Parts: sequence; C-alpha cells; structure tokens
Amino acid sequence: MTENFETNAIRIQSERSHFDEHSTPLYLTSSFVFQDAEDMRASFAEEKQKNLYSRFSNPNVNEFTEKIVKMEGAEAGYSFATGMAAIYSTFAALLNSGDHILSCQSVFGSTHTLFTKYFPKWNIETTYFKADETDIEKYIKPNTKILYLETPTNPAIEVLDLEVMGEISKKHNLIFVVDNCFATPYLQQPIKYGADLVVHSATKLIDGQGRVLGGVTVGKADLIHEIYFFARNTGPAMSPFNAWILSKSLETLAIRVEKHCENAQKVAEFLETHPNVSLVKYPFLKSHPNYEIAKKQMKLGGNIVAFEVKGGIEAGRNFLNNIKMCSLSANLGDTRTIVTHPASTTHSKLSDDERNEVGITAGLVRCSVGLENVEDIICDLKQALD
Repeated sequence: MTENFETNAIRIQSERSHFDEHSTPLYLTSSFVFQDAEDMRASFAEEKQKNLYSRFSNPNVNEFTEKIVKMEGAEAGYSFATGMAAIYSTFAALLNSGDHILSCQSVFGSTHTLFTKYFPKWNIETTYFKADETDIEKYIKPNTKILYLETPTNPAIEVLDLEVMGEISKKHNLIFVVDNCFATPYLQQPIKYGADLVVHSATKLIDGQGRVLGGVTVGKADLIHEIYFFARNTGPAMSPFNAWILSKSLETLAIRVEKHCENAQKVAEFLETHPNVSLVKYPFLKSHPNYEIAKKQMKLGGNIVAFEVKGGIEAGRNFLNNIKMCSLSANLGDTRTIVTHPASTTHSKLSDDERNEVGITAGLVRCSVGLENVEDIICDLKQALD
C-alpha cells in the first residue's frame, strides 16, 4: 500500500468475496471451516495463516488491526473488546511475578487501579514519576521491565518527550509502552521515537461517534505474539461488529481529527481570556509548559482542553450544572462536545493528595471538543462560566 495515511485508512480492506462487494461486509461468525484434516492440522499448528475462531481472529477484526498497524508504523497488532482490555492484556502477557513497572503518574484512573490494587497481588510493583521530571533513570531497578506513559496525559494534558523516553528505554533495555489514545496515530506516532508498543482505546477518537467499545495494541512482532497468545487464551477479543464500525470510522479519522483540533484551539484561546478561568492546558497553546515538545512530536494539539474554574470543587460542579448544549458524559473523542469534572467523577476514587500529585485540582474541567460549530461550543461554555 501507499505511505499516505488517508489512503491507507480507506483502501486497506479484507479480501473481496465472490460477490465482489465494494465495502467490506460483516463477518458475524463464531468459527470457520477447514477443507480437510490436513488443512485443519496446519492451521492450528500456525503453519498457514487462516481464521480459526473469532476469539482468535476474524476478517473484520483483522482489517481494523491492519489499518492501525500501518498508521502507527508497527510490525503487528491485536485488537481487544475495550481499551482497558488492551492495557491489561499487554501488561499481563509480558510481566512475571517480581517484575517492576516504571510509569508516569498521570495515567487513566482504571490504569492506576491496575497498578496499585491488582498487580501487587501478583508481586508486580509500580513506581511513578511526575510528568515534568527530567531524571527518571533514578527510579529504574534491576527488575524494571516496562516504561509506560500517556502523552498527552489524562486529564491534565501534560506532554512528555517521547524521544527522551525512547532513549532511556533503549539504554536500559526496557519495553517502552505508550498510550496514544488522545493523539491518535494521525497526530503522533510514538514508534518513530522508540516506543515498542502503542495502545489505544478505540472507543474514543478512533470511533469518534460514541457508538462502540474497542481497544488495540500494536508494535514489535515478537511482543505482539506474546500478547496474542495471552488474549487467545483469556478471551478479551474485539467483536466483528465493533471492528467493522471502527474500520469504517478510520476512513474519516484524518478529516475529523483536523476539525476537532481546529475547534479545540479556538476553545482554548477563548478560555484563556475568561475571567473565571485561572488556568488552561492545551498542547498547542504557547502558554503550555511543553509547547515546544508538543510541536515537535504532534501534528496538531488534539481535541482535549483542560481548564481550571476559579472557586474549587463546587465551582466545577456548578459549571457542569449550568451547561446546556455540551454533554456530561464519561466518554471523550465524540462528535459531540463533552465536559467532565474529574475530581468528582472519573478520578473521584483517588485521594485528594493523589489527585493533586497528577494535576487534578478541585476545579479542573476536561473538555473533549466536538465537531459542532465552534461558536456554539464557546457560547455554551461562556454562559456556564458566567
């Protein structure tokens, strides 16, 4: 295929059937048949590539995965039922009891729960570093196996230097895993900067319309092979229907994300001028502390804007209560603009100290800027802030 992102998103398709369909059909089947005993034996022995069972692989899932692999510049991939299934399976497949994870502390709430509540049961330890720390090598131990981060982070929109992190990972022989959900492969390809694996919640911008759940991990073939066998035996597979939806969504990813970013830039610039907002975080605002890093590794700034409403937790809740058009939802990356108050919702299970450590202050609002007319988005935010 071509090296052009938009063309691959549209033209990578499953092989046509004898019906010569233009658009890939749905393959709603749990299993596949074999021509004879030898065909069945060779397929299960992996001497030939063939779909065996939809928990392992399926034409719709394969098509979606192949697109993400190509978009991210990866060697192989595997798709999952959800983004968290992708994150959990990636770690569970590659880690053993006694291993150590080094992670940026600004991670999604459920990922934090994995690291702090569940992995310790299996003697897997996690050490956190702050997003703005420059010397993270001091946290590396002899048993450190994975370096993990999100950039931009959720929900404080911090930006980490992928090139620096890639160099550290290579120096210490660590598996470098990046959650690229907020940027999508259209805005950022972490593998170019040394990432071994890239994880997405396809539920977000990749779907882009709040319809289905999905996750995907892509990267080095040998690592994906381990993840595939873990997932094949534990069952967190993506459904063919969801894969079909997500593959169609990728056809419009570039033009959607371009518009998301254009709207988000204008929303961020407006918020900087509002007297009831004390702080705005958006990667392509010059006021962002990591603006130059963002410009180096991202094509545009993404669709997520974080801002601090003056007046603390009650002011944040009051802001949500006064919203009229924008949605109050746990999702992001939708065509519809969504606002959330992390301190009382997505990150409410963290202590005050834990939230403050990762930049989730009492009045912080996360705005996933949608595709409505940007003046209508700004009008709604303004009346709620006023």
